[in-house]
Amino acid sequence: MIIKPLAFDSFGVRSQATLVKLEEHTALIDPGVALGPKRYGLPPTDEEFRALDLARKEIISKCKASDIVLVTHYHYDHHPFPDDDEMYEACFTGKTVIAKNIRENINNSGKRRGKLFESKVKEIADRLEWGDGREFDFNNTRIVISPAVWHGEVKSKVGTVVMVLIQDKENREKFLFGSDAQNLADPAALEWAVKADPNIAIIDGYPTIFLGWKMSQKSFEKSLGTLGDFIMNTGTKTIILDHHIVRDINYKEKIKPILDLAEEKQKKILTAAEYYQLENFFLEAWRKEIHQGKRTVNVDKYYELLHKTIDN
Repeated sequence: MIIKPLAFDSFGVRSQATLVKLEEHTALIDPGVALGPKRYGLPPTDEEFRALDLARKEIISKCKASDIVLVTHYHYDHHPFPDDDEMYEACFTGKTVIAKNIRENINNSGKRRGKLFESKVKEIADRLEWGDGREFDFNNTRIVISPAVWHGEVKSKVGTVVMVLIQDKENREKFLFGSDAQNLADPAALEWAVKADPNIAIIDGYPTIFLGWKMSQKSFEKSLGTLGDFIMNTGTKTIILDHHIVRDINYKEKIKPILDLAEEKQKKILTAAEYYQLENFFLEAWRKEIHQGKRTVNVDKYYELLHKTIDN
């Protein structure tokens, strides 16, 4: 099993698009990419739009070579915008598609977006399955979908997601894709992830930029506890912690107890960029500096190196 993050926040875009090469199949999880419309009251920089274009093209390219596509929820950084016909065609034509159920355990926004998704995908996919709580066998590989869990803390207004476990049938290799569960803040998400006991996991980190505003310190500290429980109670050696959390330039200071715990237990916590041994490319967190001319970045050079690393 080879795991390849394709587009992530540590590459300068909002996404968790991930390619998983299996023995006889290739799966792509959450083929979507977007930018934060406002940060520090500012729109995206030209550099962010360039990264968006390059990341989108990479997802399209890798989708074409995949035969299984999974969608964990209906935010547009996790599946294509409805007017992006090129991306829809590349990612879903002739594929087996396993997606979050649009009729159960989903909020109104998710239902609306999910119905648009269904209307476009059912005409072009080879097979469309609602995955919540189900298992799917593909030769020597099993794909297990969690029941719906909260997008962050319980009763989050943002709705629900599903998580994904991909494993070989002998349980030698197990990969957990945690979607937007935000430090596994929902106890049901934590319980499912601990039971899965993966070798490697991608986990969405808590959105610490909202502390004291949309999120309380108490909720954040509780989420540190759930993430700590995952570290303590699984054999997971590598955790890619990315997405919401790296939009905060000071995130490492805020999760220092978790980083210390992981080090104590000889486990790695990495961003997707660090997983590839690349520098973090926090374009959204750097937006003000780039707008003010205090920071310059070379997006094309970074993405050339990133894509060479992905293809190696």
